[in-house]
Amino acid sequence: MLIFLLILVAAFVSMIFILRRLGGGNFPWFQFYIKGRESGFSFKEVNLLRKVAVENRLENPVSLFWSIKQLDRSIRGMVTKFRSQNRESEPANLTFLNKLYDFRKRVEFNLPKYKIGIKSSRQISPHQRVRLTLESGEVFTASVVENLKRYLAISYPQGPAMPPGFSWKNQNVNVYFWRPDDAGYVFLSKVLEDFSEKKYPIIHIIHSDNLVRSQKRNSIRVQANTPLSLYPIKTINAANEEEEKTPGLRSRLIDISEDGAAVLIGGKAKVGLPVKLQFKLTQNPVIMCGVVKGTTFSQKKNQSILHIQAVPPSTKMKNEILSYVYNIFGDRNGSNSKSKPRRA
Repeated sequence: MLIFLLILVAAFVSMIFILRRLGGGNFPWFQFYIKGRESGFSFKEVNLLRKVAVENRLENPVSLFWSIKQLDRSIRGMVTKFRSQNRESEPANLTFLNKLYDFRKRVEFNLPKYKIGIKSSRQISPHQRVRLTLESGEVFTASVVENLKRYLAISYPQGPAMPPGFSWKNQNVNVYFWRPDDAGYVFLSKVLEDFSEKKYPIIHIIHSDNLVRSQKRNSIRVQANTPLSLYPIKTINAANEEEEKTPGLRSRLIDISEDGAAVLIGGKAKVGLPVKLQFKLTQNPVIMCGVVKGTTFSQKKNQSILHIQAVPPSTKMKNEILSYVYNIFGDRNGSNSKSKPRRA
C-alpha cells in the first residue's frame, strides 16, 4: 500500500513538472489543467489549448475556457503563423486549427443566449418569420407585425390558393418559428380575426404560454450577400470539392454555416435536389455540396430561397468557412455581408 502511494505521489509530481515544462513560464499550469477538466475538456484537448496559450503569449491562459475574444485572437495568431511558414495546408495543421474551431464553438454555445429559451408567444419579436399549418395540412408563411397583449398581429399568410370565400377567422393553426441564436419553437393557436380587406391585410392569432422548444442547431450560421454559382448534380454520391470551370446557375448566398447554406435563385426548385455550390467568402473559393431540404418561394418576385443541408466538408474547406463565420480576420466587416450571427 505504501509503495502504491509513493508511486501515486511521484506520478502527481511528475505531471506537475511536465505541465510546467511544456507550458513555459511561471504560470500555474496545474490550475490550467484542472480548469480544463472542469470545463469538460479531455487531457489531450487541454494540452492543445495550453500550446495555443503559449504560442500566443496569453497573460491569463485560463481565459481560453470562457473568452471568445481570446480564442479568436489565438486562432488568428495560429493561422497567421502557419501562413507565414507556408504550412497552413499541411494535414496536421489543418486538423489542429479544426480542433480550435470546435473548441470555439463549444465556448460560444455555453453563452446564456443559447441556453435560455422563451416560454410564451408574448416574447416573440416583431418581424419574426413564422410558418402556419392548417388542420387540413396546407402550409403558409408570414411574419409578426406587432406583438400585443391579447394577440399576435401577423402579415397575411402566403401559400397555396384556398377555395373562394375562405376566411382565416376561427381557424386552428399550428405555428412554427425559428428564433435566432436559439432554437425552433412550435405552438397551437387560433385565429381571432381576418383583416383581408384592409390596405395592409393581417390576421390576429391568440397567444400561447405552451411553446415547445426543439431542433437546437449544432453550428453557428451568419448572413452573407455574395454571388454564387449553383450546379445541379445527378446524385449526392457524386459530391466533390473540385472547382468548376464552366458557369453555373447565377445565384446569391444568403447565409452560411459549416453544415449548410441558404441560396437565393430565380424561379423554383424541388425539395430533395442535390446541388453543388461554388462561391468566395475571401480570396479562396469555397465549394459545398448538399441537398435542398426546403424552399421559400416568392410568387411576386419569382424567386426562391433554397435551404441546403451540406455534405460534411473537408477539413480545409470547413476551416475556410469557419474563419468567415467567426470573423477571425474581419472578413464580414466589409460591404458584401451582414455580420449578425445566428445559430444554425
